[in-house]
Amino acid sequence: MNGGAAINQLCDVAGLKLAILPIDLDHPTADFTTGPAMDEQEVIAAMNKGAAAIDPACDYLVVGDIGIGNTTSAAALFLARFGADAAGWVGPSAGLDDGGIAHKAKIIAAAIAAQGPVPQDPVSLLAAVWERELAAIAGAGLAARVRSIPVMLDGFVSTAAAASLTAGPHLGILDHCLLSHLSPEPGHLRLAVALRKKPLVDLRMRLGEASGAAVATLLVHAACRTHNGMATFAEAEQRPIEPA
Repeated sequence: MNGGAAINQLCDVAGLKLAILPIDLDHPTADFTTGPAMDEQEVIAAMNKGAAAIDPACDYLVVGDIGIGNTTSAAALFLARFGADAAGWVGPSAGLDDGGIAHKAKIIAAAIAAQGPVPQDPVSLLAAVWERELAAIAGAGLAARVRSIPVMLDGFVSTAAAASLTAGPHLGILDHCLLSHLSPEPGHLRLAVALRKKPLVDLRMRLGEASGAAVATLLVHAACRTHNGMATFAEAEQRPIEPA
């Protein structure tokens, strides 16, 4: 909020308006190793906050997250949504060693096992896995879909939030979303394959904050400028040649 983070600088260079949305920071979610982290009302409230945060004039949305433990929530959501093994969704995040990664996978596997089969709908998936920011990102992505706003997802956590929306009958629910970059978290590549989406860049970025999405926005600017300003062959033939 004071302008000193990486995302502040990247938003400036990419021409993005930055908004930070704290979500009930004084009200912790429940212990997800014993049951769902939130109830349905909490999830829907967080989704509505994310949806309401979109500026009325917005025509392009970048989403990201700031938090501790968020890759744990994301990996748990992937496990609940797509199955397989917990270890395949878990990575080092901010610097865990092999022992820490193994412990993280064990906790996630135990949490999903304790909750039993998680119903395959967005609200139930988001309720199961700990964090309100995932629900807020999902809500923003859904609202953007309704308003025909393209969305640039950041990395591991943002993609997890979006992936929750695929648990339903609506095919193409993420057709308005692009994956900005490939996170070093090993589960992100696995998820990209599951969603059939190809990240735009692979710069080994793991900062979060929507930093990867902001960098990818520079490619969007380049594409728009080229599409709108580059002459076709026919137009080029009609333009007078400037003297040297």
